Amino acid sequence: MENTQPLNKFSNYKKTIRLSNNDWHTAKTGRICELNVTVKDRNYLTDQFGRELHHFCTTSYLGLDYNKHILKGAIEGVKSAKTLRIANSKNRCKLEILERYENELSTLFNSICLSTLSCSAASSGLLPLLASGALTNDCPPTMLFDKHSHYSMNHIKASCADEAETITVPHNDISFIEELCKKRRNVVYVADGIYSMGGEADIDGLLYLKSRYGLFLYLDDSHALSAFGKKGSGFVRPRLQELDDQTLIVASLGKSFGASGGLIMFGSERQKSLMYRYGGPSNWSQSLNSAAIGAGLASIKIHHSEELLRLQEKLRTNIQLFDSLIQTKQHNTNTAIRLIACGTAEEANALAIQLADHGFFTSAVFFPVVPRGKAAIRITLRADMEDETIFSFCSTLLDLMEKNKITG
Repeated sequence: MENTQPLNKFSNYKKTIRLSNNDWHTAKTGRICELNVTVKDRNYLTDQFGRELHHFCTTSYLGLDYNKHILKGAIEGVKSAKTLRIANSKNRCKLEILERYENELSTLFNSICLSTLSCSAASSGLLPLLASGALTNDCPPTMLFDKHSHYSMNHIKASCADEAETITVPHNDISFIEELCKKRRNVVYVADGIYSMGGEADIDGLLYLKSRYGLFLYLDDSHALSAFGKKGSGFVRPRLQELDDQTLIVASLGKSFGASGGLIMFGSERQKSLMYRYGGPSNWSQSLNSAAIGAGLASIKIHHSEELLRLQEKLRTNIQLFDSLIQTKQHNTNTAIRLIACGTAEEANALAIQLADHGFFTSAVFFPVVPRGKAAIRITLRADMEDETIFSFCSTLLDLMEKNKITG
């Protein structure tokens, strides 16, 4: 009997591949993806074609991926644990050093923290649990996903829809969300704090809805954690006096934090306990290895020091320098991400290829990463970029934009 169940409500890989595979092929043949690199110097890479490239599509916004104390911490972590990892699910048995690490993360971010193998693993395990009602008094909520929320959350929509009503909502549309809050008893909003393609959540509007209607917030702060906020608290956490059981924050420990893995900030021990037992991909046969834990412990020390303030200020200075040279829609926003709008994937790939040939590695972003017709060059800035490198990059970029008739 033919299956008549409706398909592709939340994803359509076949169509996605058909629409984008040629663009990915162009990127590969143009040598702007699938690169294998060695580190020549800080943020300076050599690829398999012998090209030397300044890295302008990194997400290590503070440059801590090269920090000597973090690298030493990774080595010390392995030595201290005497093994790379304990080979079973961590809710059965885990390294003592991991418990200490999570306790120190909890102190640093003033919340109840749980580490995961990645931010994606955190969302993959936590979002279906949230949709089931396990964190909302056994009442499955209406799950609202912001249209621009990151793929690490979006790809879980189908699993959430098996547990609760799941809706994709217009980007940052507070009025739309409020109307649904009026009609639904229990609503969860899933979004980014700082978006991977620039821009930020309307935190003030969301906190108003949380206060008035009890809106449950699930926010990914990966692109702000460490880079901004007191002691690296990011974009979302500083806006909340306390983290209650109506807000969950997930973030990457592999970007500005400078280590590896993901992080969940809970408002209650009960929530953490449920995640431990039923969090699926976050709990299975692996936890953070001792090198990642050691690196993270070293990063925490930096977060409690004056060095973090210095790095954050240098990042802000570099962002301001870039903005003084090139205008983008992200101008003067509190993010290290900038986009040069190109329109078509062909134009974005062509510009990225030319930049790489001039020694600057950037990302050409096109469907499905961004909507069709919104292709762009994605540029990310770091605290450890020298002024001369930014000047040289911007000069080259402006020349190539003029040559390609791209206005940005």
